[in-house]
Amino acid sequence: MPGVEASKFNAIVEAVVALDPQPRERRWVSLSLCIADAVWSIGAHYDNVVVSLVRKLAAKYGVRQPTVPMSEPLGADPLPLAELAELSVEELIPLTNWQNTSTRGGIRKADAVLRHIHAFRSHGVGDLGEAIALLGDDGRFAAVNADLRKIPGEGAHAVRRDYLWMLIGQDDLIKPDRMVLRWFRHHGVTVDPVGARDLIAALIPAVSAGLKRPVTAWEIDHALWNAGRGM
Repeated sequence: MPGVEASKFNAIVEAVVALDPQPRERRWVSLSLCIADAVWSIGAHYDNVVVSLVRKLAAKYGVRQPTVPMSEPLGADPLPLAELAELSVEELIPLTNWQNTSTRGGIRKADAVLRHIHAFRSHGVGDLGEAIALLGDDGRFAAVNADLRKIPGEGAHAVRRDYLWMLIGQDDLIKPDRMVLRWFRHHGVTVDPVGARDLIAALIPAVSAGLKRPVTAWEIDHALWNAGRGM
């Protein structure tokens, strides 16, 4: 119970159990689409801007089914990084939008996407299958993660980077953005993203016990994010 008294922690556990966190239902079929989602999700409305933009990008490259149910096996990545790697920022912007990673001194989000692509490719990662395999290789993962950290605009406490790894398939990470922090504040707990990570980690066994089934950090994070959007 990191920094939270027992009675308040128990109340939070009950509130999370009431949300009934569920497993991820669908996933992007391409690493390119995961990167676009992660980059544009910082400071943009998710449903109105991010999802629409990623689907538009997929359609431009002939990807007719950009997501699949988690229950289905992934096929070959239909939009490998090599397809976008030769684009300039000026060529990618019309396929996406002009947003910057920050309102003050940020780079174009299109630029950030291309920097992600080049970082992955420099480590021999060219598609979603190879990125998923990377999660099981601690040394290579650390090297790629270190390069991604250098790309401007990831938000405080590596929010964008952790979210990207979540999209790729690492369910023990969370995206402690303003929706999640808002939900905690609504329930009487003020934490920063680091505190949110620690609190969700502590919630996992208690919520799993309350629901009588295992839950992941992703499932709790997503439930809090959805609830926080409506507050």
